[in-house]
Parts: sequence; C-alpha cells; structure tokens
Amino acid sequence: MRAPYGSGPLAPAVLAVRGAALLLALVALAHTSVRGLAEPGLALVFGLLVAAGELVRRGAAAGEREPAPLAAAGALAYALLGDSAGRPTTHGSLQVIAVVVVAQALAAVPRRACGRRTDADRAARRTLTVGFAAVCFQPLYASGQAERWFGDGPWFPLFPLTVLALTALCDAVPAALLARSAALAGGPGALPPYGSLLVDEVRALAGTGVAIGATGVVTALGVAVAGPWAPAVLCGPLLLTQVSARRYTAVRTTCGQTMASLARATEIAGYTPPGHARRVAALATAVGRELGLTGPRLTVLEHAALMHDIGQLSLLDPVADGATARLPAAEQRRIALLGGAVVRRTGAGPEVAAVVEQQADPYREQPLAAKIVRTVNAYDDLCGESVGGPLRALEQLRLGTGHDHQPQVVEALGRVLARGGLTPAGAG
Repeated sequence: MRAPYGSGPLAPAVLAVRGAALLLALVALAHTSVRGLAEPGLALVFGLLVAAGELVRRGAAAGEREPAPLAAAGALAYALLGDSAGRPTTHGSLQVIAVVVVAQALAAVPRRACGRRTDADRAARRTLTVGFAAVCFQPLYASGQAERWFGDGPWFPLFPLTVLALTALCDAVPAALLARSAALAGGPGALPPYGSLLVDEVRALAGTGVAIGATGVVTALGVAVAGPWAPAVLCGPLLLTQVSARRYTAVRTTCGQTMASLARATEIAGYTPPGHARRVAALATAVGRELGLTGPRLTVLEHAALMHDIGQLSLLDPVADGATARLPAAEQRRIALLGGAVVRRTGAGPEVAAVVEQQADPYREQPLAAKIVRTVNAYDDLCGESVGGPLRALEQLRLGTGHDHQPQVVEALGRVLARGGLTPAGAG
C-alpha cells in the first residue's frame, strides 16, 4: 500500500511543486487585487467553467490522469485568450492565474463539505501549467509579437498550438516528479526511474490530453470570434468524453477486481501457497519499474503476474507448493496455455493472456513481461522451499541465467530486493 502524502513527511519534490504553485498564486492574487479585475464578465465565465469542471469530477480513478478535463480545458482556454468578439482582451497572465486559483478554491468548498477529498497536488500542477501557458501567450499576443511571427491569417492558430505543446511538456515534468514521490511512499523496492515516468507522462498526452488541449485552443478561438457564450457550446463534447472515459475506467477497475479474485482461486483450492499471487505481482511490478516499464506495460505485467498460476486449476492433483518448475517442460507449457485461455475470458486483454501463455517458453523467446513473471515466480517458489533464505534463492536464480532466466531480470530483482532489505518473499 502506498502511503498518502498526508500520512507522513512530504517528499522534497512534492514540497517544491506545492511551494512553487503557492508562490505563483500569491503573486497573482496580490497583483490582481491591486490592479483590479479586468473584463469581469470574461473572468466570471471562465471562472465558472473551471469551477464547474472541478465540481462534476468524482475523483481520480485508477489510471485516470485527468479527472477534471472540463476544468483543465477551461483554464487553458482563458490562458490562450487574446480577443473577445473581435476586441483585444487586457486581462493579462497574472489575472488568468488568479481566476483559476480562486475557481479551484471555490470548487473545493462544497467538495470538502460533502467529505470528498481535494487533490492539492493536482491543483498545484494546474496552477503551474496554466501559469506557464499564460506567461508564454499573453505578453507575446499583447505586444503584437505573435502576429509578426505568425501573421493574422490561417497560420495564426499555430501560435496557441505551439504554446499548448510546450505547456504539455512543462506539465509532464512535475507530474513525473509527483508520480515518483508517490512510488517512493510505497517503499524503496518500488521506486521507478524518473526518466521512465517522464516518458510515460509524455506518451499519455496522446490520450485525453489531446482532447483537453484541442478544446482549450478551439474555445479560445471561438470566444475571439463569437464572444463569451462560445464556451458553453464548445466544451459540451469534452463533457461527453469525460463521462465516457469514466465509464471505461470503471470497467477496467471491475476487470482488475475480477482478476484479483480469480488469482485467489488457486490458493483457496490448495494449488498455490497463501499470498503467492499477490507477492509475485507486487515484486514483479517493482522489477518492471526497475527495468523501465511504466503505464499500460506495467499494468499488463501486474495483471499477468496475478494470473500466472490460474492454469494450475486444470491439474487433477496439486503440485507441491505450487512449484510447476519441477514439472516436465511440455506440462508447464500446457498449464500456461490453459491459463492464457482463462485470462482471455476475463476481459483482461490479449496482452495479459499472451504473457501468461509465454511464461513457460524458453526465456530467449519471451517478451520482457513474461521473463519477469518467470523469474519472480521462481524466486518466490525457492523462498517457499526454504533453500536458505532470499540470498540463497537469488544465488540459485543467478546460476540459472544460462538457460532459465535472463541475467538482466535477475540483476534487477537483486537490486529491488537489496533496497527492500532482502525481505523473504513469504514475509508479511
């Protein structure tokens, strides 16, 4: 279980992100208070849009990177707003930040009153991201430099799109920092490389991030032509996308719960030791992170590790301690294929089923996820056989790198175990 940020001292990365966002918010609020609110009608429209987007979200589900896309799109649209109904705007970048901060704070009040958690880290990220976009766009637009660069014709939308691309990359940096801090709270053995997390965040921009960014740019351009009523029309499709994405996430969550229940079936039936599937899944996930797996690839690995023994239910008599490595290669292959067939019926996806099916293949022919499952499963089996503890089990795996296990996977397992104190697999 990962410890939430509030359960102990905050990591330096979390403090840095929150501190930078707080400083930026205070400067923006002070500047806007002294200068006064420019174009209060526009500020009200976009403030309500951000607040409404925050209110309709239900909290981030597993794997959901942006639970409030409507709020994100509204904030970006205000940051990229240069004209309203053909007239130049004068609100400036600091007012954009102030309006977004106030809207998020107002939306947090009823959420807290209903006992729903507020995500301080996501709010900090949004403040920094919107601030970056506004600082990049507003001064260049107000000074006329953007028009000199891109012209006032069909090429001008390239300017907000360029700012949007840079903003997305800027948001990926604190997002990866916060993700690494969250992984660090889960224990030293679960710490993924920062570079892998950053790449994962950038790849994720191809999903909902594209819809959010496109809606923000189109909304800003729509207000420039039609006036403040445009957001009500242009943000409707994104709201429908949000509802559809949430339903898809709920289906994935249900699928994960189903696999966790099926994984326990082999334990209840006496085919594998208690907690074996859970231990293999946790350790395999940590090894996968150590080897650079992130995002969907890491999820496939975790699910395959949970389900790797489901094919043992086809055996008439359980194998002692569930250690199928002692069976003939043909029997191991048959059990793996039967397990893959079961996984395909769970809706887990063909990638998970393929890993389960290939775990008994020669390791040189296996994908990385199957190599990890094979090695971690063998480690847990060896610890269960009391071969002399984790060090002795790891030594036996190293002796088998010539024909049974990939050396890089074994060494990654060793590093993970070393950071975790070489705790026996069966402990806890």
